[in-house]
Amino acid sequence: MRYPQIVSFAVLCACSGLSWGDQGRLLATGGASSIEGAAGGGITPWAVLSGYGERGEWGADVFATRVETGDYRLDVAGVAASFDNRVELSYARQRFDLGNLARGLSLPENSLSQDIFGVKVRMFGDLIYDRLPQVSLGIQHKRQKDFLIPSLVGAERNEDTEGYVTASRLILGGAFGYNLLLNAGLRYSRANELGLLGFGGDRRDKHSLLKEGSVAVLLDRQWAVGVEYREKPDNLSFAGESDWADLFVGYFPNKHLAVVLAYARLGEIATLDQQNGAYLSVQGSF
Repeated sequence: MRYPQIVSFAVLCACSGLSWGDQGRLLATGGASSIEGAAGGGITPWAVLSGYGERGEWGADVFATRVETGDYRLDVAGVAASFDNRVELSYARQRFDLGNLARGLSLPENSLSQDIFGVKVRMFGDLIYDRLPQVSLGIQHKRQKDFLIPSLVGAERNEDTEGYVTASRLILGGAFGYNLLLNAGLRYSRANELGLLGFGGDRRDKHSLLKEGSVAVLLDRQWAVGVEYREKPDNLSFAGESDWADLFVGYFPNKHLAVVLAYARLGEIATLDQQNGAYLSVQGSF
């Protein structure tokens, strides 16, 4: 799905006769869009679902994200839709520009890309109003589109399915009077660099149980600041794979727009170390 098609899909949904969420959930409680398409933070999903739909309503997001490290660039675009604040379906296309690595090593391809199809189900609890935190279970099927380079460096397969469980709680006034968002998750995956370098490898070809989480403080109704962490597997012997972290600022002027700017620390990627840089994501919600 190309970027214009994603935007067209969202416009058709917004103009349809379905009941779309706009007034139910609080501003920013739909989160932003993660780089794999699911609702949440930037590098990790949260238990929340896309859009602002409540019971009997639809919600939807479209987003575009860019991450620049100097040596590499990652572009992502996608769409997610949820119904009844219970089930979310998502799609994201990632394109990873190999930049300096492709030029320096005269690689046969200068970019890698993949499709990610996701489903997330809210199992129990609520972000704010229940005694239990909101807990969601997600599954993502990833399909790498340019497998020549991953196969040459030891990746075992070009597509795979992974699962995750995540719990989120918004504590009103929990940080010196400011609202506090806590999120923690576990992921079962063998994806190399999210799957852009294939799945499994010569060092390890089993799924790993990986930790991820985030903390955010809502400074007011429109601004949030926070940190994220994501553990990564280390399946390929040709290069190490670093855990990821970021420091972000989110701006939510209304329920139809979200902008996230972050400083991302991505460590070593495909033999090049200190891959740290800027992250920018823009999301439209319906």
